[in-house]
Amino acid sequence: MHRGLRRCRAYHGAMSVRMDNVGIVVEDLDATIAFFEDLGLELEGRMPVEGAWAGRVTGLGEQQVEIATMRTPDGHGRLELSRFLHPAVVADHRTAPVNSLGYLRVMFEVDDLDDVLERVNQHGGELVSRAVVNYEGVYRLCYVRGPEGILIGLAEALH
Repeated sequence: MHRGLRRCRAYHGAMSVRMDNVGIVVEDLDATIAFFEDLGLELEGRMPVEGAWAGRVTGLGEQQVEIATMRTPDGHGRLELSRFLHPAVVADHRTAPVNSLGYLRVMFEVDDLDDVLERVNQHGGELVSRAVVNYEGVYRLCYVRGPEGILIGLAEALH
């Protein structure tokens, strides 16, 4: 996160875009929900998703998925956690290094980084580099691997 990025806006006529959620596929939905609840997200809902309509959207055909939607306290950000029952998961990127291609991590801004680290540590969360860094006196930053190797970034604004 960089303060300059917050000020950067692109306008495309009258079109507006709002990100709804980021999807993460997991094996242990209960443990992942508990991890993100301790991070400060709230469980918005949990339900099965299956049938031909879902398969048409994803291109997977008939599928059975259990999903949980986690919401940030401000209501502006969501994670959709998915556990595929059918078809089976075909790839595993949980141990991919930070410089891997593709979607890799979600960054959260938190009020008290030390408190959050203590809470996520109780769920097996580990600092990637064993360090929290100071980014130009603007943020304290770190990457954490949570349950199943999920990579998240944490940033605390320095006032």
